[in-house]
Amino acid sequence: MEWRSKKFLGDQEKGALARGLYRSMGYSDNDFKKPFIAVVDTWNNICPGQFNLRRIAEYVRDGIYAAGGTPVEFGSIGCCDGIAQGHNGMHYILPSREIIASSVEVMMQAHMLDGMVLLGSCDKIVPGLLMAAARLNLPAIMVNGGPMYPGRYKGKDIDVNESSVYVGKFKSGKATKEELNEVEHVACPTPGSCQMIGTANTMSCLAEGMGMSLTGSAAIPTVDSKRMQVAKESGHRIVEMVKEGITARDIITRDSLENAVRLGMAIGGSTNLILHILAIAHEAKIDFQIEDFEQLSRTTPYIASLMTASPYDMVDFYEAGGVPAVMNQISHLLHSDAITVTGKTIGENICDSKILNADVIHPISKPYRQDGGLAILKGNLAPLSCVCKPAAIPLERQTLRGLAKVYDSEEALTKAIYDDEIKANDIIVVRYEGPKGGPGMREMFTPLELLLGYGIAESVFLITDGRFSGSNKGGFIGHISPEAAEGGPIAVVKNGDPIIIDIPNRRLDLDIPKDELDKRLAAWIQPEIKNKGGYLSVYSRLVKSAHYGAIIE
Repeated sequence: MEWRSKKFLGDQEKGALARGLYRSMGYSDNDFKKPFIAVVDTWNNICPGQFNLRRIAEYVRDGIYAAGGTPVEFGSIGCCDGIAQGHNGMHYILPSREIIASSVEVMMQAHMLDGMVLLGSCDKIVPGLLMAAARLNLPAIMVNGGPMYPGRYKGKDIDVNESSVYVGKFKSGKATKEELNEVEHVACPTPGSCQMIGTANTMSCLAEGMGMSLTGSAAIPTVDSKRMQVAKESGHRIVEMVKEGITARDIITRDSLENAVRLGMAIGGSTNLILHILAIAHEAKIDFQIEDFEQLSRTTPYIASLMTASPYDMVDFYEAGGVPAVMNQISHLLHSDAITVTGKTIGENICDSKILNADVIHPISKPYRQDGGLAILKGNLAPLSCVCKPAAIPLERQTLRGLAKVYDSEEALTKAIYDDEIKANDIIVVRYEGPKGGPGMREMFTPLELLLGYGIAESVFLITDGRFSGSNKGGFIGHISPEAAEGGPIAVVKNGDPIIIDIPNRRLDLDIPKDELDKRLAAWIQPEIKNKGGYLSVYSRLVKSAHYGAIIE
């Protein structure tokens, strides 16, 4: 098979300039006879999840060389959601997904490379890389860097979020300054993606679930030697895929996306997976709608409960059997003939996988819940849709009626928490935090973690057109669409308005007369765009609703 780089590098006249430039960096005649494989590295020493990728890249390159390919490496950005929490930096986090996808496209297409190994671990990085794979439809493999080990405090394992919880405890007088300082120092003992089933680990698991990563690789801890083995095997396998002509859209199909979503439901994955699967489907030109998540969730049992819904972290999950064990338990619900990067079907990959710790991964006969961890709600407050995570919400809090307490930004709510304005049974409304209105659809991570520290996260409800972290727990509903900046009904909620939350029946409603709601909407005036220059200005003008995955078309 003649791969695309060979069409110009192998031409004596057309390829002379390119070969000469490559020669300046030490490439030889023998290199030009092989497929050129990109190692797309999102390494940096800002984001812990990306910190070990430089080492992993070395093993990927070794695998490419060994299989008869020529590795070429380039980088892309990789933001840390944790470091960006609670300030203006979070406006840039979801929009970074589009930058990552487009930067990979530009480099791959400008240089006519033949295949790529995508290295990334964290929240928007993994989906951005998978979007690029789907868009380009070239041979591609995803390699994540692995989760960090848990911290240890007062005899129990903790994750990074405990630091934010203890800020709330400290501010409310329930913890000392010394305790807060100690938690901060022990929460993150190694680099890697954060210890819980947040968006980073959710999306790494889903990459494996859809067949884009080698079997059993998603949850290998970042410091485990198997990380390097997987990297080398992935480098070797990508060369074979180029020669076999297996491309990303051979693997990313409607069936494989359904498999990935079912996996996400079975492990109680992040609400953000909905945004990212919709965006990947869009790039792969697959018809996948937000309503599909509801059907898949209703029919998929929740069998692996992980931090923050349980005491079990990602290392526990890996040692219990990880993704293959979960998928084997739900294999009767999967499209087992979906092809994967291994060259085998998902069914062949998982058929011998066993649960090694039934406390972490329950057998299908004894699920935590009969349905999945996420739910899609609608109602007059969310005419298109909104998203919640029943797996993280106490059953007794899933049906309620309460009065609205309205804030127009995350900062306004955070101040209200510090000022002791938030009381039990409040339904907190945070708006103008959607993709357009934020802009960038910030996570309401910090307020919820503070409320946990104050001891009232499970006695209030927070609803927003923004997002949440996969690590949040308590009462929350996000992704309300249309968002406030588009004139959605959330824009006209007033303090004291009654709101009805009915998760079992998938409803979110503002309990006021229809004519009153219509009158408010008719009088609503769209606010000016917050950012009038730079990338966020462009993003806010082009981004679509969370209902469609916050994609840019």
